[in-house]
Amino acid sequence: MANELCILAYSGGLDTSALIPYIKEQYGYDVIAALVDVGRNRNLPELKERALKAGALDALIIDA
Repeated sequence: MANELCILAYSGGLDTSALIPYIKEQYGYDVIAALVDVGRNRNLPELKERALKAGALDALIIDA
């Protein structure tokens, strides 16, 4: 049986990076990190990798 899913608005910071394993451990949810590109010069592929290393099932980059 698959776990429930949680979509997390992911900034790549310490707070949202720590939330990924917390949500998995406390609630048993699989986490998908959603990174929204609003035009700032941030390295989104690096942030995506950080989310995956923190335990996210997937990390989506949304061009806004």
